[in-house]
Amino acid sequence: MSRIGQAPIAVPTGVDVSINGNVVTVKGKLGELTQELSSGITASVDDNIITVQRPSETKEHKAKHGLYRALINNMVLGVSTGWTHSLELVGVGYRASNQGQLLDLSLGYSHNFLINVPSDVKVETTMEKGKNPIIKLTSHDKQLVGAVTAKIRSLRKPEPYKGKGVKFVGEQIRRKAGKSAAK
Repeated sequence: MSRIGQAPIAVPTGVDVSINGNVVTVKGKLGELTQELSSGITASVDDNIITVQRPSETKEHKAKHGLYRALINNMVLGVSTGWTHSLELVGVGYRASNQGQLLDLSLGYSHNFLINVPSDVKVETTMEKGKNPIIKLTSHDKQLVGAVTAKIRSLRKPEPYKGKGVKFVGEQIRRKAGKSAAK
């Protein structure tokens, strides 16, 4: 039995959930999200509690039961409180700035990266003297903010020798010892 799939989802006040066939729509103060359920997985709302059911005990239905319950829970949390990812640029001369939805990153290459961030994701950059630049991404859609964060991080992943690169705020980078001096 799927423990995640069996757990009910509490709907906070101010969030409206509607189920039309196999499409779940969640509306809240931060936005609106929809998710289509597949192959027999059903959802129902009773007294601000969402429950997800599966038709059989097959391996596929068990896997999708927990998956769709987690996706619906992420939608409910996203439209009520939102999702935030913070990235830190570690390296000499690494800079970040934004003009609206256009993010300009200087990551030690010969050219700057210009990233057009989707309109559903709010971008905020902070650069303080003596501290590493911080990029803060906020959205009601967890999948979208995660994809944008992964794209930015892939431009210069943290390397294990000096720890330079784009990393999450608070992330610990496993460090390796460099070459030892020959005697």
